[in-house]
Amino acid sequence: LHSTERSCLLRELHRFESIAIAQEKLEVAPPSPGQLRHVFFHNALPFVGFGFLDNAIMIAAGTQIELSIGVVLGISTMAGKYCEIQNCLFLFPCSSSLAGYVEALASRLGLSIPDLTPKQADMWQTRLSAHLGKAIGVTIGCILGMFPLLFFGEEEEKLEEK
Repeated sequence: LHSTERSCLLRELHRFESIAIAQEKLEVAPPSPGQLRHVFFHNALPFVGFGFLDNAIMIAAGTQIELSIGVVLGISTMAGKYCEIQNCLFLFPCSSSLAGYVEALASRLGLSIPDLTPKQADMWQTRLSAHLGKAIGVTIGCILGMFPLLFFGEEEEKLEEK
């Protein structure tokens, strides 16, 4: 940074620090129900996308592994399920790397960050709302991500006929 940029940055940091010190002494009201809803949806929507992608990828890939490797090796259904669990260990990093893209898409769609003070963001109500949003969002996403199961009934019937 140039000297003028450094001095401007230093001035802004001092201003921010003085505001933070002033807010430290103030008693902050808990977040309003509207702010808590905003926190909930801000955390839930990306996790709906993540749960959807995660479950859809794991169901599709796990079934293909069971149908290909399981049939070739002649392993039982339980052994095939064990292979699917092992498959999840390898596919989870793949689907979790998509989480960044889901969050970027959510922000591009206009999902803004809730307007909270640092003290409000650290309150138990806000953390509870955020965690509930993530849990409910990933649950809804996983339920929606089960859509590949709609297509597997026909494939299993064809395999049984052979």
